Amino acid sequence: MSVLRPRATGKLHEQSALGDGAAVTDGMTWHQFELLIGDAFRQKGFTVVEIGGSGPDGGVDLVLRKPSKTGNETFLVQCKHWKARKVGVGAARELYGVMAARGAAGGFVVTAGGFTKEALAFAEGRNIRLIDGPKLKALLATSPAPKPEPQRSAADVTMVVCPACSQPMVLRTVKRGPTAGQQVYACSTYPICKGTKPA
Repeated sequence: MSVLRPRATGKLHEQSALGDGAAVTDGMTWHQFELLIGDAFRQKGFTVVEIGGSGPDGGVDLVLRKPSKTGNETFLVQCKHWKARKVGVGAARELYGVMAARGAAGGFVVTAGGFTKEALAFAEGRNIRLIDGPKLKALLATSPAPKPEPQRSAADVTMVVCPACSQPMVLRTVKRGPTAGQQVYACSTYPICKGTKPA
């Protein structure tokens, strides 16, 4: 589980304000890049679930949810922390396939660099938005850096996501067996999904 700390993300926002295109994320690790993108979408009113390194992500790094008239809409995000080369059509195709499988309302491919002509052509007319270096800078510019606070509420903590179905997980105490008394994360949809993850 990742906690998006105001001081840390504030520094990332400061870095992002220094340059255009690929220079926006110079010096950041891939994980810092994902945190920055997640926080930018959070500032836009989305609930952000970071999948990160929890297992095979099917081309998805962040899951976004936002209330709509028909319930919560889901959007999928793929982050490409590439500066030296352009993101190809394969990334857009992969994300589009996962969107269809999960019934997502839309998707985003975000990169610090650019996209190939094939990727741009594939995304045209589909509910996929390609965000390159300049568009990323604009996105970050409209997302104010969070102010430091003494404590963070549960809403500001990035949720732990089930590796089996990508739904939020809850912390439970094992009552039986050799691991009795230990805490583990269990899927919130149990018994529909019986996915677990070490705490």
